[in-house]
Amino acid sequence: MSVRYVMQRDTRGWRTQVRVSFGLALLCTAFGVWNLPAKELDRAFLAMGMFFCLFATLAVSKMVRDNRDGQVDTGGWTATVWSGFAAAMALTAWGLFRMEVQDWQKFYVVVSWLYLVSSAFVLAKTLRDDQEATLLERRMAAQAREGGASSSATTPAVTDAATPTPQPRARS
Repeated sequence: MSVRYVMQRDTRGWRTQVRVSFGLALLCTAFGVWNLPAKELDRAFLAMGMFFCLFATLAVSKMVRDNRDGQVDTGGWTATVWSGFAAAMALTAWGLFRMEVQDWQKFYVVVSWLYLVSSAFVLAKTLRDDQEATLLERRMAAQAREGGASSSATTPAVTDAATPTPQPRARS
């Protein structure tokens, strides 16, 4: 049997909020690292760690989403992505907590760092959802132009998030 997906478009307000949140997280993190009263080498290490975490977060997001319907990546790639994410988080935490700064300054950087990571996950998901909805709409438009509308069991449905449908996300 085929799988039917109901793709909901996120509202413009949600997409705006996600982008603003990510930008704010990036700004807060940069502000914290820039103004941290530590040695320049320590701040440089911390900045590289933050970028490492950001890009590792985006890699994990993509790998998880690519493999949601079945394994498409090799086991080696999956292990590399997850170990890169774990290394980024662990090494950045180690670098931050070994710095000789006051606790409140460390906690500010930790909170902004976790805000950056979580908002990067949400941004990646929102962008991927939008891309998939656009691809489904194009496929449906092409089928309509060709006059070859397929059966309702295999036709994807695209809806606006403001008008949710009671259909399940996927079924077999």
